[in-house]
Amino acid sequence: MKINRHGQAKVLTQPELELLFSLGLTMLRDRVLFGVCLYTACRINEAVTLNTADVFNSSGLVRSHLVIRKANTKGKLDTRTIPIGDDLRQLLLAYMKSAGETYLFPGRWGKGHIHPDSAAAILLAACQRLDIEGVSTHSFRRTALTTMSNAGIPLRVVQKISGHRSLSQLQEYLEVQPDQVVGAIASLSMLSVSYTGKPIYPDIVPTELGDLERHQNPSH
Repeated sequence: MKINRHGQAKVLTQPELELLFSLGLTMLRDRVLFGVCLYTACRINEAVTLNTADVFNSSGLVRSHLVIRKANTKGKLDTRTIPIGDDLRQLLLAYMKSAGETYLFPGRWGKGHIHPDSAAAILLAACQRLDIEGVSTHSFRRTALTTMSNAGIPLRVVQKISGHRSLSQLQEYLEVQPDQVVGAIASLSMLSVSYTGKPIYPDIVPTELGDLERHQNPSH
């Protein structure tokens, strides 16, 4: 968990997300901004630098895919195009009239774009009101990537969305839940042998120790 900028950003639970988007983030712009981060798994800098044209076409309709330009990605690796799902589409439709002429999320007095630090301050204030700790702007990216991984989406597909250079980098983002560890250990029961107290041959219930020995050593 990330506290005072130390550790990894918290992976948000469904109840926490509902609280943030209903009560914590009071402005539509902020809900849309962090909705973009959540529903595309993008970084905060990639979200705040989105051009309006990367999301809306010339007719003012939401595009089928959101474009994250190479120049705004970490390491300036590749341009990514990410499908816009129904949840994000509804947020964007509600926000359309508030979008900037150039940038989707214009800065103060309509100049430039909102700064990542300003977005972080907005999120921090929302989390403090809701008493949610360990959250940073990166939480939405970690939550999205972990959710996809837990849903069984192949990591190569998740990597295509996240823009990580390697699978090892991606895996550092994915959180393992305690119940997943419990389930992993429980799966080892299939390996149980005689010393656990389970019969090796479940269809045979020996009446005496000698019967078991003769069954295991038929030559004697």
